Amino acid sequence: MAVDADAIEQLAEHSPDVGSEAKHAVDDIEIEGDSSKQIVAEAPSKWRSPVRMAVVVSAATGVGLIALGGWLGYDSHRYQHADDQRNVFVEVAKQGAMNLTTINYTEVDKDVQRILDSSTGTFRDDFQKRAKPFIDVVKQMRSVSTGIVTDAGLESHDGNRAQVLVAVSVKTVSAGAPEQEPRRWRMRISVQDNGADAKVSNVEFVP
Repeated sequence: MAVDADAIEQLAEHSPDVGSEAKHAVDDIEIEGDSSKQIVAEAPSKWRSPVRMAVVVSAATGVGLIALGGWLGYDSHRYQHADDQRNVFVEVAKQGAMNLTTINYTEVDKDVQRILDSSTGTFRDDFQKRAKPFIDVVKQMRSVSTGIVTDAGLESHDGNRAQVLVAVSVKTVSAGAPEQEPRRWRMRISVQDNGADAKVSNVEFVP
């Protein structure tokens, strides 16, 4: 609101009382004007607070989602690794069962070495001690046996060790002996992961 200062001054000279009141009125108007400017100046600050809060909340939410995504990714990777390890245990046990039941007298030395290479611990040590007489018997009988895994499943799993049940059908042919029907065996094969690879650590025949 524009106010003529000269007119107020003239009014004050001719009518002191009225002029005084007019000056006070002008002062009030100017003060109110300053207050209006202050209100206008403060308005953006008041509007900035919710915006700032929204930005902070949005940023915090983003960080939370990133952290959650990282955790879910790690958890998924951990479970995937566990699944892969269980599959390895089962496959090693299946191969171990085939190695033990597939023996040909013409290459029995290689067959026995394959069993030793895929085993570990006391089982390997015991088999190695019996390897020579076992090879002699197979050659003497001119025996050929072929094992086929018909079923396999993880029985237990604890860290780097597992027990796997394996069902095998074994057909054996010996020189001078009548042909036999395939025999069905069930084995409980223990597998141990040594870090570099997993190997058979024990074999039991189960009913």
